[in-house]
Amino acid sequence: MKFAVLGTGMVGRAIAARLAQLGHETVIGTRDVDATLARTDTDAMGTPPFREWQQGVPGVALKAFDEVGANAEIIVNATSGQASLAALEAVGTAALAGKIVIDIANPLDFSNGMPPVLSVANTDSLGEQIQRAYPGARVVKTLNTMNASVMIDPARVPGQHNVFLAGEDSAAKATVGALLADFGWPAGAVIDLGGIRAARGTEMYLPLWLSLWGALGTGDFNIAVVRGQH
Repeated sequence: MKFAVLGTGMVGRAIAARLAQLGHETVIGTRDVDATLARTDTDAMGTPPFREWQQGVPGVALKAFDEVGANAEIIVNATSGQASLAALEAVGTAALAGKIVIDIANPLDFSNGMPPVLSVANTDSLGEQIQRAYPGARVVKTLNTMNASVMIDPARVPGQHNVFLAGEDSAAKATVGALLADFGWPAGAVIDLGGIRAARGTEMYLPLWLSLWGALGTGDFNIAVVRGQH
């Protein structure tokens, strides 16, 4: 399949590299190609500059947001949450119409430093905002409750643990579920939470995730839903 991954950070890179490894035609979208390629410093998380990373995945192209949507069959939103709507606007309504948009982003506001706060919560979610802004798109919220490494390699966390889906289109969720299986997620690990409104809960988990990351000293952990025996 043909994928466009929006965002050049850790999540976008991880997803794009895994998609390419699986044989999918993959392009990464960015706001400014020249500026992205010109960076030479690592970011605050120690992530190497994009040009250096891209040398290890030569099959993944880099293009501007407005160039990636037309040919893509599935769009993956891996931008920072506060930039997501602007990035999708740059992709364009026509390019998003009828397509699955896998939304991995969280609405984190870093304007006052660490830890970030949620810019939207309780009565709305970024996933819902995207679906409202692009009613012709088929938005599926998933993978936003774990770090990038676990998203594409769930075996990093031992035992069974869970990944969630939320969205209005059952066929789109089935397609995303098949992709999760390709990433290594067993069928029993995938929990469909229902409509896109359920994105509120998965996004609001992020403050707890950040606290756990600080307490554990690693991002290699995840939610395991344990069912009672009746």
